[in-house]
Amino acid sequence: MQSEASVLEQNTLVKELPRIDIIGSRVTAASFDVLNEVILDWAKQRLSKCICVANTHMLVEAHRRPSFGEIVQQADVVTPDGMPLVWMLRILGAKNQDRVAGLDLLQDLCCKAEKEKVSVYFLGSMDLILQKMRTRLQVEYPDLVIADMEPLPFRPLTAEEDDALIQRVNASGAGLVMIALGCPKQECWMAAHKDQINAVMIGLGGAFPVYAGIHRRASGWVRHMGMEWFYRLIQEPKRLWKRYASSIPVFIYLAIKQLCYRFASLAFK
Repeated sequence: MQSEASVLEQNTLVKELPRIDIIGSRVTAASFDVLNEVILDWAKQRLSKCICVANTHMLVEAHRRPSFGEIVQQADVVTPDGMPLVWMLRILGAKNQDRVAGLDLLQDLCCKAEKEKVSVYFLGSMDLILQKMRTRLQVEYPDLVIADMEPLPFRPLTAEEDDALIQRVNASGAGLVMIALGCPKQECWMAAHKDQINAVMIGLGGAFPVYAGIHRRASGWVRHMGMEWFYRLIQEPKRLWKRYASSIPVFIYLAIKQLCYRFASLAFK
């Protein structure tokens, strides 16, 4: 039986982590600690990588839109943010899989980046949120090198603006670029900038306002039960009810269908 350190060493060398299909998208099956160590190793080398932090909404969007599905498939890591994805991974073979949520990634990577002197670029969201994040980051990680914090306009950037942004990010020396544009915009942005941005890009969407204190995070037992979506819905009903109504039932149907096919095929072997 290989130790976790041995697995990490091998995965870091081959730059590939095991993935398991969930309703058509390949989700990375590895522990929180292993994933963070691999991401930090890439960041030290300033490799251009894309990290998708996936929940049921993202996988349903990938199922519905083949072009977006291809973006998710091509990502270097797809973490299981939502508990339904964690449960599916456990059923499908990754028995000790834990949750790899966006906010936890943000905090743990900032902690490790502070120690390893890896600078972090925060991109997207709004000035107010970024300012509040900076204040908290300076308290919790006083030696963290913040390369820059930059909001982006809601409109698409012009070619000239985009080229200038790429130059700013690369010139900053950042090894990590944490992006908050919302799904699927941030995933599309990362895919479009693969091999242009010399850093590990991580789409963290809703983690920014939670870390900034604009929104509250559900307590641990609520998250463990897979009910964080309901907690978020209570906080932002106008923005989220249509998304959840159109994605959660679809995910449940597709997940049950996948499991039925799997167990039926196993039964007839």
